Amino acid sequence: MATTDDAKSVGIIGMGDMGIMYARRLSDAGWKVNACDIPEKYEALVEQFKDRPKVEIMPSGHYVSRASDYIIYSVEAKNIDAVVKLFGPSTKMGAIVGGQTSCKAPEIAAFEKHLPKDVNIVSCHSLHGPGVHPKGQPLVLIKHRATDEAFAFVERVLSCLESKVVHLTYQEHDRITADTQAVTHAAFLSMGTAWSANNQFPWESQRYVGGIENVKINITLRIYANKWHVYAGLAILNPAAQVQIKQYAESVTELYKLMLAGHKEELRERVHTARKAVFGGYEGKELLLRDELLDQFSLGVLPEKRLKNNHLSLLAIVDCWWKLGTVPYEHMICSTPLFRMWLGITEYLFRHEELLEEAIDTAIDDNTFRADDLEFTFAARDWSSRVSLGHFDGYREKFEKIQEYFAPRFPEATRLGNEMIKTILEKTKDE
Repeated sequence: MATTDDAKSVGIIGMGDMGIMYARRLSDAGWKVNACDIPEKYEALVEQFKDRPKVEIMPSGHYVSRASDYIIYSVEAKNIDAVVKLFGPSTKMGAIVGGQTSCKAPEIAAFEKHLPKDVNIVSCHSLHGPGVHPKGQPLVLIKHRATDEAFAFVERVLSCLESKVVHLTYQEHDRITADTQAVTHAAFLSMGTAWSANNQFPWESQRYVGGIENVKINITLRIYANKWHVYAGLAILNPAAQVQIKQYAESVTELYKLMLAGHKEELRERVHTARKAVFGGYEGKELLLRDELLDQFSLGVLPEKRLKNNHLSLLAIVDCWWKLGTVPYEHMICSTPLFRMWLGITEYLFRHEELLEEAIDTAIDDNTFRADDLEFTFAARDWSSRVSLGHFDGYREKFEKIQEYFAPRFPEATRLGNEMIKTILEKTKDE
């Protein structure tokens, strides 16, 4: 660490899972960390960090703001304005302030509105969850209003994460995170909704075991094991995300109607048109994932013969990308682990002619997944409706109800999910 940095400290306002992860990694790297959360958590945080002398838990954000040279707001996106309004005026003169929210438009607006004019604004966003090691993962840095010296300081502080730094504006960040996260989350949330509505644990059914199904199950459970606001803020506060989630629901609905009506040729034409638009320029590229790689991460017993599935959720994502003009490969540098897996299994289906044709045939001729697809369609439309209406309470109520249903299997699914992510990230690290 540079000598001029020795006396400087980093503040973290909001000690949720990401705030705690940042506090641990920054203090491990030698930085003095001042941190706080709501008063009710003060004693527990003091106890949690009692063996880390580099971390000082403070009574409130006023203390953190006054004492710190670089302050990171790690709070829910929907609360960012209120929290910055409360603590922003206490910011140390000439300090640097940033945020860790997944939607930057309201964050930057709050900073511009409530921070003193002498404060530098440099925001960040680690594009992964707190359970994923940050090494090699995308880290967005946004130099919104800052001197070169202030920005260089932030880069030095966060270099201990060993992440892959991407420089963006806040507008670019919000568009790209919508492209790489919004629909991904909506699809997995809808799968969990459908399975719970049909009162099934999919790993106990031979219909959902092996290969592609392992990704669907493990990542769905991984999402529902997290906190609801992680996904609600991105979906509701990012206008680009709302558009994409709405289109995904429309794609699911329209494809399902073609399946119900038995319009095979129309379905095939639409699927192949979307395939060409999204994957047409990548035919010679090596696949991100292979089916056999994923068989080892199963919550259930692998069947002797794989059951055919129409993969409505995957057909709809490519249809959605086509309709929106999105090319997912363009955002790999800013992609989350979940997005890479979602793209990987989607690519696997669409770039295997035989498997894609099987999915189309199954969609028309096989009723095995018809009830599941019906609930999935309902779910996609309902999530889209809650997002477009801006219902945080409605989003939370639905999320936590389904979360409770799957809760008994979270520990095992989280373990498997972590192993799967580690293996797949190793496979795709050079992509």
